Amino acid sequence: MNAQSEYLTNHRTNDEGANGLAVGEAPQPAARAHHPAVKEPPTQPPHLGRIVFFLFIVVAAALTIGLLPRLRERQQVAVDTIDLATPTVAVVSPAPARMTEPLVLSGELRPVIEASIYARANGYVRRWLVDLGAHVETGQLLAELDTPEINQQLSQGQAELNQAEAAAQLSEVTAKRWKEMLQAKTVSPQEADEKVSDLALKRATVEAARANVKRLTELVGFAHVTAPFNGIITARRLDVGQLVTAGAGTELYRLAQIDKLRVFIHVPQNYARSTTVGQPAELTLPEAPDHKYDARVVRTAGALDISTRTLLVECEVDNPNNEILAGSYGLVRLTDAHPEAALTLPASTLIFRSQGPQVAVVENNHISLRKIKIGRDFGSIIEVLSGVTAADQVVTVPSDSFADGIEVRVAEPAKTTAENAPSAQH
Repeated sequence: MNAQSEYLTNHRTNDEGANGLAVGEAPQPAARAHHPAVKEPPTQPPHLGRIVFFLFIVVAAALTIGLLPRLRERQQVAVDTIDLATPTVAVVSPAPARMTEPLVLSGELRPVIEASIYARANGYVRRWLVDLGAHVETGQLLAELDTPEINQQLSQGQAELNQAEAAAQLSEVTAKRWKEMLQAKTVSPQEADEKVSDLALKRATVEAARANVKRLTELVGFAHVTAPFNGIITARRLDVGQLVTAGAGTELYRLAQIDKLRVFIHVPQNYARSTTVGQPAELTLPEAPDHKYDARVVRTAGALDISTRTLLVECEVDNPNNEILAGSYGLVRLTDAHPEAALTLPASTLIFRSQGPQVAVVENNHISLRKIKIGRDFGSIIEVLSGVTAADQVVTVPSDSFADGIEVRVAEPAKTTAENAPSAQH
């Protein structure tokens, strides 16, 4: 039955054409023949590929996680091996011994400009115009002198000048006439030359008389005593009617400029080379120890005093309000002056070998052994006279195996307690 049905179906299909469709009929989906006796093959599960890919990822991650730490450990071991092969050293720089206190010296304060005023002309004091403590300006009249003798000498000198000028005029006319007679050959050349020479003599006499009058005029001007500069009168030693004599050494006034004071100190020999021009200083007075005045070194003597072996140093301090009295005694503190001393190093830096005492200096992270000359030994500190400078880095505790050229690493200096402490709030 089934065979016959299948035959009829195939025969029909052939009759309908190659496409299996009747004329004018739409195509229909072919129905699958049902063969209950034939079994279809089983299909592959759809998620098997994903499971395989996931397992591959898990295995790769496990291998990566297991290998990376080992690689890192190997690299760290190599780095640690190199670090351990390079010794780490602590270094210190040679430096002179520190002074516990700065240099403090006694000094004498003087005005920056001070002058004693004397008389340049003989006479009597007619009047004085300024007294002790007065502030004066340059050219201000201080006193007037009565100089009758100089006035008489000036009158006499003026008369002599007039007489000399008249004689010179007469000699000039005479010389001119004798020159004319010489041309007419009525006088001898000798007589004409004598008249010309007499004219030159008279002219010289006029110049001498004129110079004498000028000198006496200036002496008369000295009867007015004036201030040579701005300042304060610190002494007055004249009164009305007092006789003053030029060159006798009688001081009339003493004038001082005190808006700036000079301080003279004597610096000991071991501090002399560290005291330089421009160096700052501090001035204190016994009557005001809490008040400090800023000063500076302006000049030095340049040589030591043979008797005291000290260097004379001059400092300047501003005194615009006249707070400091000239002539006072004060204390000058030189904060930057230090004694000339040899460099020092800890005793632990020494290396004793057959070549003599040495130290290990670090240069570009390599050891350089230097021979040094030792001075005084203070126990834990020694003086180094030669071999190193203040800029060198010396190993504090060198190893006996150190040699030239060994590579080292300089340890970072430890922070002090002061550095770790917080800053104070103001």
